[in-house]
Amino acid sequence: MNILLLGSGGREHALAWKLAQSPRCDALWAAPGNPGIAQVATCIALDATDHAAVLAFCEAHVIGLVVIGPEAPLVDGLSDSLRGEGFAVFGPSKAAAQLEGSKGFTKDLCARAGIPTGGYERVTDEAAAMAALAKFGAPVVIKADGLAAGKGVTVAMTMAEAEDAVRDIFAGRFGSAGAEAVIEEFLEGEEASFFALTDGSTILPFASAQDHKRVGDGDTGPNTGGMGAYSPARVLTPELEALAMTRIIAPTVRTLANEGMPYSGVLFLGIMLTAKGPELIEYNCRFGDPECQVMLMRLESDLVELLHACAENRLAAIEPPRFSPDAALTVVMAAEGYPGTPAKGGAIRGISEAEANGARVFHAGTALVDGELVASGGRVLNVTARAKTVTQAQDIAYAAVDALDFPTGFCRRDIGWREVARERTDA
Repeated sequence: MNILLLGSGGREHALAWKLAQSPRCDALWAAPGNPGIAQVATCIALDATDHAAVLAFCEAHVIGLVVIGPEAPLVDGLSDSLRGEGFAVFGPSKAAAQLEGSKGFTKDLCARAGIPTGGYERVTDEAAAMAALAKFGAPVVIKADGLAAGKGVTVAMTMAEAEDAVRDIFAGRFGSAGAEAVIEEFLEGEEASFFALTDGSTILPFASAQDHKRVGDGDTGPNTGGMGAYSPARVLTPELEALAMTRIIAPTVRTLANEGMPYSGVLFLGIMLTAKGPELIEYNCRFGDPECQVMLMRLESDLVELLHACAENRLAAIEPPRFSPDAALTVVMAAEGYPGTPAKGGAIRGISEAEANGARVFHAGTALVDGELVASGGRVLNVTARAKTVTQAQDIAYAAVDALDFPTGFCRRDIGWREVARERTDA
């Protein structure tokens, strides 16, 4: 089977790495890819916003499966254009992708379907947002309604911080993503990520992970796209996963189908484990980044088979995904200045040395300039390890980080700290 993968980040490098291992993969192209992806796929210059160009490529290369990595092409309706021409696509329709494309859409769906989530109010201007803040008080969560690359969310612990966040949104900091906002109840508990595959009717649980959103050690500083993750998230017990499936995922899939926008692809739930049980924080319509990296390090099933079955509406006919009992952990190496204005162009050396102890380095924001690997984005590398425990995976990952020569890069030094503390208590 010929496969086209769209995207250029660490998630897509992990997807490419795993797709290329499948005996069903005859040829793998990635658009635009990155230097790491180029080691396992043929990278091509193809603009995902140019639907006609993507269709022409798929026709010319007899593509049997298109895997759309990031959220923007899904919200833009690329999967609809491809499906309309008969191509198998992993990723939801434009209508269903509103689960990520509009925070307000998701909250309204939760209200209609009785899905447990925090109270909220949708607002379209600064005055209405300030009035909503007065009702909720602090702490409170402020979200730009649209796609903001993981940076449009503020968990404000004070009213001053909340008011600043509102002003940022309506001053245009997040562009069109901030045309509307959602003011949301602050939920108490521990956060985890849970993933499921669905073809619109059948739902298969995939895996759990725990991300680290704040830029600094001890969960300090501004939110980012994610500074590291580990899988599985043991705090999300089998019983809690079952509750998430029955109370959150199943009614979501059922409601979308009943309303004429069946969901096909991966559902990524951000969940808060509150005293009342799992409550939905948000949905994403693609694999997480960096959660994808740690989940695929543990995946033992054929990824091509899973994604193709999902795309062809035949999940009921295949075995559920199988995962190693091992833990996996990834540390994000970011460029100085992230999540603000990252310093680009910094030289990166030592990847082979970093991988010598069993770690794997996924490229997230890299480029080749005159034959030298340099940083080209905010999140640059995902240093990933798998071991029997999170503690052991953490040790391997940070040894690999220390083997890298990336002077303009930085990372958190405490990824996995909650689970490491639990493992120490259990020992």
